[in-house]
Amino acid sequence: MSAARNRLQAKQARHDRRDWQVKRRERTRQLIELGGLIAKAGLVELTEDDRTAILGLLLEAAARLRDGNREHVLKLWRRRGRRAFEHGVG
Repeated sequence: MSAARNRLQAKQARHDRRDWQVKRRERTRQLIELGGLIAKAGLVELTEDDRTAILGLLLEAAARLRDGNREHVLKLWRRRGRRAFEHGVG
């Protein structure tokens, strides 16, 4: 009986439409997709799953965006990203 009740609760949770629950699911999906991009770029393997190194390189990218050439840097990165999606990454 307990397993059936757990399945019912899980099914109800998947279909919960409360605003905070929907926002939480959207945020979770966003974080999963962003993590997937990090993996797709090969950063997990290249850093041997060193999360401090990955955070450091992301902080470096953020610092570059704060500099005066933000639009130029974004244009360059978008072009590279688009090519990677078109031709496959990894």
